Amino acid sequence: MATRRKLVGPKAATTPQATGPVTLEMVAAEAKVSPSTVSRILNGTAKVRESKMRAVRAAISKLQFAPNPVARSLARGRSSSIGVVIQTIDSPFYGEALAAIEKTLFRAGYSVLFLSGHWREDDERRCVDHLLARRVEGIILVTSCLPDEELVRLAKKIPIVLTGRSIEAERSYSMDADATPGARLATEYLIGQGHRKIAFIAGPENHPDSQQRLAGYKAALAAAKIPYSVKLVAPGDYSDGGGHQAMTRLLDAKAEFTAVFAANDQSAYGAMLALHRRGLRVPHDISIVGFDDLPTSSYIIPPLTTVHRSINALGEAAAEAMIDLLDGRVPVSKLSSATLAIRESTRSVRG
Repeated sequence: MATRRKLVGPKAATTPQATGPVTLEMVAAEAKVSPSTVSRILNGTAKVRESKMRAVRAAISKLQFAPNPVARSLARGRSSSIGVVIQTIDSPFYGEALAAIEKTLFRAGYSVLFLSGHWREDDERRCVDHLLARRVEGIILVTSCLPDEELVRLAKKIPIVLTGRSIEAERSYSMDADATPGARLATEYLIGQGHRKIAFIAGPENHPDSQQRLAGYKAALAAAKIPYSVKLVAPGDYSDGGGHQAMTRLLDAKAEFTAVFAANDQSAYGAMLALHRRGLRVPHDISIVGFDDLPTSSYIIPPLTTVHRSINALGEAAAEAMIDLLDGRVPVSKLSSATLAIRESTRSVRG
């Protein structure tokens, strides 16, 4: 009778995962070097023989060692993170810009922390303090509300990139894409369509970006010798609700106008709803132009005529400027001029 032999499979491999996480000390023991040498090699600060470098790399590969990014950041005194302060994180305008910022910084090896300032100085100040406490390497401030002198002081502590603002300070870069020409372009278009009574729905009163849009509106009226009337200017806050309230105030005040320039698309959306609820048609009764050209502006009814600026390009440029600052380079502006996207929310009243 034949003896049945017991079949034995290959010996199970002992993996690092089976005995717990692989540590830096385990890599050092495998490579026959000190843990400090492994640490310096990982941090890029080591000056060691090529043989040691190869031994450490081989040990890392064999043991499948994954360095702890947080620990490495602390060891270098760097967080590998960038703070971004916007005003309203749920805004469709900021959403596209933030996606571009995150994508660009992630490719460069940075994580991103987003916080909202809500158009209030105190809230924005708390955001900045929180980011500093988290040891971010730089801060991007999108349409900041903080005073210039405060931003200058902040730049002495940490590199900053500003959009919609301009300051003079070391370790800072201002991306003040002046909104004045775009606002003037929008108002001139309405004037060219034969409108002479043009209302304006403004943005936050004290913000430079909002002031630029009002200045462009005024400049176009002045060039056409159309008197500026404060009665045709309604305060807003760049939100849909603010645009609705502004238009409601204009209508309640019995202001006479045939067209409206809204300081941003969201304000225009709210204004269009207010007109609809009063039985007024766009553009048959009132023409309306927005600013920013949000992706949804092509799909509302009627599609909105608006000042086009690439929001995606703004986010990319802000992120690239921050990377340049951190790498010791001087950022170069890559923003293009505003153009007008003409759609069905306006009509001619000539003749």
